[in-house]
Amino acid sequence: MDGLERLQEQLAVLEKETEHKGYYYRATDALTIMICGMLCNLQSIADIYDWVQAEPVRDFMFREFHIYKIPSRAQFYNLIGCIKYERFQEVFIAWVESVVQNGDELRTIAIDGKTICSTEKRVAEGQGVHILSAVISESKLILGSMPCETKISEPQVFRELIKVLNISGAIIVADALHCQKKSAEAVVEENGDYIFTVKDNNPLLKENIELYVQNEELDSFSRTEKNGGRIEKRTAYTTTEIDWLPNKDQWENLTTIGAIHTEFTKDDKTSSEWHYYISSRELSPKELLHHARLEWTVESMHWLLDVHFQEDKTKVWSTNVQMNLNIMRKIALNLARLYKNRYEPRATISGILKRNLYDLNNLANFLHNFIAVIQITELLQN
Repeated sequence: MDGLERLQEQLAVLEKETEHKGYYYRATDALTIMICGMLCNLQSIADIYDWVQAEPVRDFMFREFHIYKIPSRAQFYNLIGCIKYERFQEVFIAWVESVVQNGDELRTIAIDGKTICSTEKRVAEGQGVHILSAVISESKLILGSMPCETKISEPQVFRELIKVLNISGAIIVADALHCQKKSAEAVVEENGDYIFTVKDNNPLLKENIELYVQNEELDSFSRTEKNGGRIEKRTAYTTTEIDWLPNKDQWENLTTIGAIHTEFTKDDKTSSEWHYYISSRELSPKELLHHARLEWTVESMHWLLDVHFQEDKTKVWSTNVQMNLNIMRKIALNLARLYKNRYEPRATISGILKRNLYDLNNLANFLHNFIAVIQITELLQN
């Protein structure tokens, strides 16, 4: 119970910073109910509100969280909107950092953005909600996120995000949009390393790497896998002998260039593609292949948010509410991932969440496992 009480205390700090007149209700009670509902694989505000009306769930909320008054449907939505997502976002990042410090090793952080499809024509502000997220690839924990005005603004937000994350000693992997000199400099300033994909937005850099890789004898490493009925063979190449590279010194700590050549074979038909990379860390071909492939973890996280919580179908008018929902989904997904990593590595996220839905005692036991990691209040008070 101590862990659950600390969660309430954490949310109580947010409560003090909200501007609402819900004299009989607390805004953070609505957040607690929402997170618990999401841990039961429920997707929409309406579904979670209907779920909490059931007498056994009401009893659970009172017993575990001392929530004894459930607001009306309209008040429930308004209370969620009273929390400013900027502050909620800070709390989320601080909480995850404390979880990581409790034993999860920072190695590879994948960063990418996604537009919540349902917001493109629905939010009051008139433009879709686009969010840049960072995921620790090895543990698949969501480390933090920030909203972007548009996809084009991602690189600027990328540099802002890594300043508030603890990336010391980590390798940041990102796609070609973030392959910019300022972004490389920002990563190194925070004591991290980068691996950026190089594409046509850096045409001369790409051309130089492409010609060198395909005309020189470089160290290589290959791995073959069967995926979805096709054979995929990936061969990575790297070199640190790059004094010849034009404008090399304009890229902070640029140490390695490399490439990955992928051959796809299915039904006796073969196709292939090349991807090119730069990195501030000295990498062997095997290491480049390992870290570059971990970029998919952030895409996997986006997929999970949509599959388990139907994020791309969320019908909400307020951008602030949309952002708060995104953060709550990430809290729920992180908790499910922590549980899976520590207790049931072979279980599926879907299976874990559905067990909570069907059995409130299971949900209680699930939450009690996080006494050691739920510390948001203490972080906020520091």
